[in-house]
Amino acid sequence: MSEPTTMGPARIRAFIGAGLVLVSCLSVQASAALASTLFDRLGAPAVAGLRQLCAALFLMVLVRPRVRGHTRQDWAGMVIYGAAMAVMNVAYYCTVGRLPLGVAATLLFLGPFVVAVASARAWREALLPAVGLAGVVLVTEPGGTDEWAGIASGLLSALALACYTVFAQRVGRASSGLEGLAVSVCISAILLLPFSLPAAPSVNGSDRVLVVVSGVVGVALAFTLDFQAVKMAGAKVVATLFSLDPVMGALIGALALAESLSAPVLVGMGLIVSAGAAATWRAESRPAPPMPTSTDRP
Repeated sequence: MSEPTTMGPARIRAFIGAGLVLVSCLSVQASAALASTLFDRLGAPAVAGLRQLCAALFLMVLVRPRVRGHTRQDWAGMVIYGAAMAVMNVAYYCTVGRLPLGVAATLLFLGPFVVAVASARAWREALLPAVGLAGVVLVTEPGGTDEWAGIASGLLSALALACYTVFAQRVGRASSGLEGLAVSVCISAILLLPFSLPAAPSVNGSDRVLVVVSGVVGVALAFTLDFQAVKMAGAKVVATLFSLDPVMGALIGALALAESLSAPVLVGMGLIVSAGAAATWRAESRPAPPMPTSTDRP
């Protein structure tokens, strides 16, 4: 019986992927709270663009990706992946500027929730994202805001994150190492230059530190962890695990703003974590996504 030997590595990959997503969620929400202090002076789109620019420069130096040798299909995937990053960052930061961090992160999760449901092959698999969504509703405590512009930008960020989740897997399969990610982040930074370049002269010394730290931690590190997690566990599992974002947002909001967590919020966080853990455990029955072949550039 070879089944136990094939299940073991798959489960290990799933748990490693879950750990990567956990650190990524923490990085994204912490950097969002950090960068939000710059919104009044620079504006959310400019901060998002400057973060992407710092992350692109960091990854270009670290990875040194090749530009030649990619097929049209590869370039199409990287362009869409980069565009999804750009839209997601700007829309999410606009949401954070109008709504509490936990609510913004909750709206963001709706995108990967749709990916997880669409990828389900049976009603039992679709149940896990539904449990996560129920937890998201409890964490959000809906009905407490009239900021419809923030809700609209939050839904846009969710749509972008759905595309981001799907194309992270496609780009990961088509490229070796972090090459595809580095190129996509550069494309994202280029698309956001109309926001970042005009704001660059207004960035002072202390702002530069915040932008660089936020870009390296919240973009370069977080996206790298997401990229590797999707390669290891697949888009469906990672999409469900993105439900940890609202939990991180609520916790960081409570710690940074001294906000108290109500009983429904705590119950919702429990449902979200349970759904993520169950998705990771069930991943043992799914084969890992194919990795790049040996003909790819190391």
